[in-house]
Amino acid sequence: MSETKTNLLGMTRTEMEAFFESIGEKKFRASQVMRWIHHMNVDQFDDMTNLGKKLRARLNETAEIRGPKVVLEDISNDGTRKWVLEVGDGSHVETVLIPAGDNRRTLCVSSQVGCSLDCSFCSTGKQGFQRNLTAAEIIGQVWIAQRSFGPRTDTTQRPVTNVVMMGMGEPLMNYDNAVPAMKLMLDDYGYGLSKRRVTLSTSGLVPQIDRMGDEIDVSLAISLHAPNDALRNQLVPVNRKYNIQSLLEACHRYLAKCDDKRTITVEYTLIAGINDQHEHAQELAQVLNGLPCKINLIPFNPFPNSGYERPSRNQVMRFQQWLYELGYIAPLRMTRGDDIDAACGQLVGRVQDKTRRSERYRKIEAVNIAGDPIPATPAPEVRNAAEG
Repeated sequence: MSETKTNLLGMTRTEMEAFFESIGEKKFRASQVMRWIHHMNVDQFDDMTNLGKKLRARLNETAEIRGPKVVLEDISNDGTRKWVLEVGDGSHVETVLIPAGDNRRTLCVSSQVGCSLDCSFCSTGKQGFQRNLTAAEIIGQVWIAQRSFGPRTDTTQRPVTNVVMMGMGEPLMNYDNAVPAMKLMLDDYGYGLSKRRVTLSTSGLVPQIDRMGDEIDVSLAISLHAPNDALRNQLVPVNRKYNIQSLLEACHRYLAKCDDKRTITVEYTLIAGINDQHEHAQELAQVLNGLPCKINLIPFNPFPNSGYERPSRNQVMRFQQWLYELGYIAPLRMTRGDDIDAACGQLVGRVQDKTRRSERYRKIEAVNIAGDPIPATPAPEVRNAAEG
């Protein structure tokens, strides 16, 4: 396939209109082709029957519709689907579709090959980082998930009803591709999703949150996971640059730019003995005071050599009850897709690690297997921070 061909899959409406004008066509062709791509799941120009033969021939010469290649599709016992996708240069990313009983299907979308951050409780972060995904590779995950349900004969039924940018990677580290992809998710000629049904989750990149508030209106989730800076510095290292106070101030500014009443989703992974005690619940309630929010509680999903453990169900329920008593909505995120390694924090893909982080963790793992008492992660340091 020619490298000079323009991939139309990841183009926003504005970009698509500019493309058609560049080849001497009217702007309305953009809406026609976008409907074929994103509504009808078509990837061949010859199937676009409302385009003239000459235009189809020219598109075949100059353009293409190319998404990631499906390497594996796995279906969990609970109905969760996971795709392993090959993107350019042979790297792999993973995306997950989670069904719910109310006909909701939430797609968890990746934004990077690996992750440039190193949150200590996340399996993805241990793989290192290769590169950002293109807008076509990001929106291609939605396109593939939708295509898996076959042709859409009923336009009122959406194969994908919600999208969360919570897969591999930190989406705000790939701002210039993540935001155009989300614009396509919202566009009526794209996937026509409500701004409340597209959620970007960030570990807390404050300047990008401010920039996003000026450019797009989607739901915002923050990966908090700790109620104080000492503990969060260990769990979410980016906190050393943008601490909790600066992150929450950015959340207030973001909400002020939304044109409706909105709340922030606060993601809080519960780790046994680390951040799941009564004092943590009290401190969390205090630090979030005044922020319109709900707290999503996520029991830690174990992975080899993490150094962490999942709290007991009783402890999770106690923590939830403490937050309720303190006046917070704190739903428990159900663990889905465990049997296919599709649960929160378990996506890994295959990464050609530019950071050498995965090599470092493999060496630590090998030392641990040999019986050396060196810990696999900074977990003991985290425990000390939590206790102190």
